[in-house]
Amino acid sequence: MREETTPELACPISPVVDIVFSRWTTPILWTLHEHGRMRFSELERQIGTITAKVLTQRLRQLERDGLVVRTYTPEIPPRVEYEISEVGRSLGPLFASLSEWATQHLPIVDAARASYDTSGRPRP
Repeated sequence: MREETTPELACPISPVVDIVFSRWTTPILWTLHEHGRMRFSELERQIGTITAKVLTQRLRQLERDGLVVRTYTPEIPPRVEYEISEVGRSLGPLFASLSEWATQHLPIVDAARASYDTSGRPRP
């Protein structure tokens, strides 16, 4: 009988990838890391192509995960701001390493894709 292996045992960084590298999480964390505390509308404008619904969902998830802190100030009108938490900020070296990797290797990946695409093989 074959023993079942969970994704976490097969690859211990799977939970991290699930948390940090979903479609909109990285741009949100990057923006908050770069610009500091921001209101929802500022964050939405800075990211550009994200919808308000998706931004709301991702911010709630990031708050739940402890990567973003939401601050509500009861004034008129109410003020809600978001900032990256200490745990979220601890991802900075990871993002810096990925940025460095991208600078060095994405041209190679682009060339490999172009070569593959012109080879006549079907695209994945």
